[in-house]
Parts: sequence; structure tokens; C-alpha cells
Amino acid sequence: MIYINDNDIKQVCSDWHKNVEVIENSVKGLATNEYAQPVKPYLRYRDLKNRIIAMPAFLGGEINMAGIKWIASFPDNYKAGLPRAHCVVILNNADTGEPVGIINSGTISAIRTASVSGFVLKGYLKKKDLTQLTVGIVGFGPIGQQHLKMCLSILGDRCSKVILNDINGVNTDLIDDDTKHLVEVADSWEEVYDQADVFITCTVAKDRYIDRRPKAGSLHINVSLRDYKTNVYPWFKDAIVVDNWEEVCRENTDIEKFHLENGLREGDAGTVVDLLDADWANSYQDSQAIMFNPMGMAIFDIAIAKHYMQTLEQQNLALVLD
Repeated sequence: MIYINDNDIKQVCSDWHKNVEVIENSVKGLATNEYAQPVKPYLRYRDLKNRIIAMPAFLGGEINMAGIKWIASFPDNYKAGLPRAHCVVILNNADTGEPVGIINSGTISAIRTASVSGFVLKGYLKKKDLTQLTVGIVGFGPIGQQHLKMCLSILGDRCSKVILNDINGVNTDLIDDDTKHLVEVADSWEEVYDQADVFITCTVAKDRYIDRRPKAGSLHINVSLRDYKTNVYPWFKDAIVVDNWEEVCRENTDIEKFHLENGLREGDAGTVVDLLDADWANSYQDSQAIMFNPMGMAIFDIAIAKHYMQTLEQQNLALVLD
């Protein structure tokens, strides 16, 4: 069995184009029904804002792996100098059930999240004449940091500027020196939102705050899922995309709010499978803002975990256990 910890994951320089390819292959498995993925349960106790989530899945095709992600999210951990999220992924041989790998890493979860966003971003880039793009990221914790790296890699010279905002301040020491010239720090989310062609929420906001018209034609990757007020619905209603409706329309997400208060139905929303169509982004009017809402799918965690396990094995950085 292979054991990998968070420091091991951090030693590997992420190839974001390869990560997105892994996600694309996973979506193909989703499209052909080569997967099993029960709805994930949430374990809550005492302080109910904390949660531990079980995410089992099997994914066939090129991945051909089963496993489970067990992820804890405790928002107040920062007060004790601890990460908000702790994550363990167990990988099982799909044919025998034998455990073949354990990855004990919060970073791998953030990488998976940013890789799914990268898949959506690549789909958006198929729209015509998308150059000189401004990326806006609100929330610059570990997930925001991985999204910054992903966006700069996937966009390349199409990115002219990145604007960051975090209510706790942005630590610019966490930005690579060779990309700092592209990055600005804003005093408010409004400044980020109004300028961004690609706007990404990576917060742990307690209350929804986004209440204004999006920039025409912009892509919104709503990672944190609880940032948009329901009054924005008319601006997004014709271009709302989810990873999985059954997963995302619950737990007080923006999608659930749109469903309960604005009448959004499952048939009104697109899914990640739609992005396999090369003309997906061009199916919307140029002025239409697009909102992607990912609750997080276990098949993506299994696929990314297998990819990093294999990468670390090849580089002799993984620990082999008896």
C-alpha cells in the first residue's frame, strides 16, 4: 500500500493541464454511466457549522478505481492555527477491493477543486475572441491560492490581470515571484466583481453578500456556494450549470436558494457533461454571464488522487507500507 502525506503532495509541481485532462476523462465516465456515487452524508455534532463528509465513489474507464474521501471542514480552526479542512482519501483496487493507497492531505482536495474549475474554464475559453482576461478571486485561503495557480497556468498569455480580495487580507508572500506583476489586491469584493471576466468565490462566508449585476459575458465559478443573494438570479438564470443537481440543491447552497425562492428546477440547469460539447460556451449569447456551481463530486477526488499517487510513485516520493 502507498501512503502519501500533505508534504509529499506539495513537493509535486502541479501540471494543471494534466489535472484538467484527468477531470475531463472523469466527466466522460460520468457521461457514459461508468461510475457509482451515492449522495454524500454530512456528519454534524455540537457546533453545527462544522461538518465531516463521506464521499465514496467508483469510476471506470481509464481511471478504474474505487475509494472514499473523508473530509472535515471546521471554519474556526484558524483561531488555533490549524487548517480549516482535513482530508484523507483511501483508494481501492476496483477489481478486488484491496486498499492500494492512502493520501492524507488537505492540499489534494484543494487541487481537485481547482482542477474542476480549470475544466470549466477551458470550456469557457472556447468562446470567440477571449483575450486580455481579468481574473477575480474572492477569498485567498488554500483553495483561492490553488485557483490562482490554476488560472495563470490554463489562461497563459490570455490573462492580463488577476485581482484578489480577502476580508482577512491577502498575503502576497504566497504568490509566486514570477507572477506577482499580474496580481492586484483590491479593498472590496465589489471592485473584484465589477472588473472580472472570470470571477471565483473561495470564501467561507457566513452571509450572502453578492447582490449586483455581473459583468457582461463573465464566467462565475461559485466554489463556495453560499455567496450570491437570490436577487442576482434573473441575470444568471439562463446559464446556470452544476456538477450534480441532487448533491448541490441542498445544504443551504445558492442553488437551493434559487430553487426555493426563484423556482429554479433541475431541468433549467446544465451539468458538467454539457461541457464535453465543444460548442457549449457558444450556446450562450455573448452578453450572458455563466454561473458554475460545484458541490464537489467524489469521482473527481478518486481520479485526482490516483493521478497524484502514480506521479509520486514514479518520482520515488511515495512511502510503501507493508
